[in-house]
Amino acid sequence: MDEELVSDRRGGLLDVPVIDTARLRLRGHRPVDLDSCAAMWADPEVTRHIGGRSFSVEETWGKILRYAGHWALLGFGYWAIEDKGTGRFVGEAGFADFKRDIAPSFDGAPEIGWALAPWAHGQGFATEAVGAIAAWGDRQFGGGRSVCMIDPENRASLRVAEKTGYREFARTTYKGAPTILLRRDGPVEAGARQG
Repeated sequence: MDEELVSDRRGGLLDVPVIDTARLRLRGHRPVDLDSCAAMWADPEVTRHIGGRSFSVEETWGKILRYAGHWALLGFGYWAIEDKGTGRFVGEAGFADFKRDIAPSFDGAPEIGWALAPWAHGQGFATEAVGAIAAWGDRQFGGGRSVCMIDPENRASLRVAEKTGYREFARTTYKGAPTILLRRDGPVEAGARQG
């Protein structure tokens, strides 16, 4: 096997766009992100509304590989989020197609999701990142619909979704737990993002 190709694979062959906001840089995950991602996904404060249990390092590594697979196969996926000023890991956000067994169905619409390290909560980082990737999705998906699902008890994420143009369209259960399904039907007027 060609050594240059192996080197490129380790460095990342995937064309993950970099998105810069006022405070954040969203970029593709790298193997060196594992420790920061694993610490975030092991924290009960982060997982309380996302599955209700902490994730192991092995499960977190599987998430990172799944994100890379989304980019490779579908042309969209999750970004690692870092603070532009410090380079500190903030969290991750992006689009996925998890083929969820849920009713009503997402009908193939990209599903947006996000999770932030506990230190980053309450600083507006989620709204900043989700707003940027939703705008990217508007361009990437031709202004079409995207969806998300949020635990009804997760008021912070429901506020982020609302600020970035997502509106409730159903309440259902997923894996035995109540959930709210939301959708965004295209670009949002700048004033609608305030709040």
